Amino acid sequence: MIFITAKFQVKPESVERWPEIVRSFTEATRAEEGCLWFDWSRSLADPNEYVLVEAFRDGDAGGAHVRSEHFQAARRDLPQHLVETPRIVNAEVPGADWSRLGELAVD
Repeated sequence: MIFITAKFQVKPESVERWPEIVRSFTEATRAEEGCLWFDWSRSLADPNEYVLVEAFRDGDAGGAHVRSEHFQAARRDLPQHLVETPRIVNAEVPGADWSRLGELAVD
């Protein structure tokens, strides 16, 4: 799978509305055939930072995502709400789902 984590520094005037700002982009991406997950979290250390954790079935699915109309709309619409270019880690990893964290097993 293609596993991506990106950090978004959101402008203070947009930070409380960020979940609504990205709602249509998020919903459209989650509906993509090759999307495994697309989840936003807000940083506990920096209230102006949102972290996106996303995964796609394979490179073809990731490519389809980048070519999608909603991705192009996000490229056009989201930067006005950002302080800087998002930072990203993008890697191909084995598997198709989350693994269990054995060191914190719950009995």
